[in-house]
Amino acid sequence: MYKIIFRYLLFGIFCLLLACSNKPRDYDLPTVDVYSFKALPTGGLAPEFEIGLHIVNPNRTPLELSGIAYSIYIGGHKVITGVSNKLPVIEAYGEEKVTLLATTHLFSSLSLLANLLKRPRKSYDYRFEAKLDQGGLYPNINVVKKGSVELK
Repeated sequence: MYKIIFRYLLFGIFCLLLACSNKPRDYDLPTVDVYSFKALPTGGLAPEFEIGLHIVNPNRTPLELSGIAYSIYIGGHKVITGVSNKLPVIEAYGEEKVTLLATTHLFSSLSLLANLLKRPRKSYDYRFEAKLDQGGLYPNINVVKKGSVELK
C-alpha cells in the first residue's frame, strides 16, 4: 500500500519538476510604452479614447499575450478602464504597436471635472497602469507610467 502511494507521490513531484523546466531561464520581461492617447468622436455621454501601446519582445520566443487590463488616473481619479483579448503575437526579438479602445467612468469623470472647476491648474498628474497576461507559467507584465498632462 505504501509503495503505491510513494510511487504516485514520486510521479507527482516528477511532473512538477518537468513543468517548471519548460520556462526559459534567460527570459526577459517585455517592455511596454504608451505612444499615443487621443479622444474619439462619440455620440454618448461618456467619451471614448484610443490608446496606443508599443510592445517590445526581447526574447528568442514569440510573445503570445492572452489579454490586457488597464486603468488611467488623472489627478488621483480613475477615469478610464478597459480590457482586451485581441492582441497580436509579437515575434521573437520583435515589436508591435497595439491600439486599445477605452471608455471613461462617467461618475469619476464628473468628480474630476468638478475638481478641475474648483481648482484649475495648468497641468495634472496622470498614471497609466496595465497588466499584460502572458498565460501559462510566465509572469504577468505590470506596467506603470506616470507623468503630467496639460488640460486646456
